[in-house]
Amino acid sequence: MSEQEMNSYRFNSGQEPTDEMLAQIMREVAEEAREKNAKATAEYFANMRRQAEEVKAQWSKRINEVIRATL
Repeated sequence: MSEQEMNSYRFNSGQEPTDEMLAQIMREVAEEAREKNAKATAEYFANMRRQAEEVKAQWSKRINEVIRATL
C-alpha cells in the first residue's frame, strides 16, 4: 500500500479500512506510543536525579552548618 493511499484514508469516511490499512495504522500508533513512553521515562528519571541532587545539596549544607557550629 502506498503512503498516499494511507494518508488519504479517514476513519470518518464511512468506509472500513482494509486489513492492510488497519495493520499499518496500528503499527504507526504503537511506534508513536513507544517513542512517547521512552521520552516520558527519560524525563521522569532526569527529574528524579535533579531532585536527588537538590536534596543532597541541602543536606550537605545542613551537615556543614552543624559541623561549623560545633567547632
